[in-house]
Amino acid sequence: MNILFVCSRNKWRSPTAETIYKNVDGIFTKSAGTEPSARIKINEKLIDWADIIFVMEKKHKQRIQEKYHSSINNKNIITLDIPDEYHFMDEELIDIIKTSVNPHLNA
Repeated sequence: MNILFVCSRNKWRSPTAETIYKNVDGIFTKSAGTEPSARIKINEKLIDWADIIFVMEKKHKQRIQEKYHSSINNKNIITLDIPDEYHFMDEELIDIIKTSVNPHLNA
């Protein structure tokens, strides 16, 4: 399963999620951001690659829908509602991501 994690600048939340799941058997992860200043910017190639897309906030899903509406047909985009108030690999952030993402992976 190919999972794409998306936040704003691809600095803290989505790279943390990518790191958590990158060594899980059967799961391949990438991360990207929606802002022009993102470390890795979301693009059509990443969207096409992903089987499932997890976004940290509603605004990320809206930006993807606006810019890539033709590429997201039949894509499962799940909003995690994780605010931008954590640093990379913050213990609380790790717990929130696992609690939010795991139920979707075990379905």
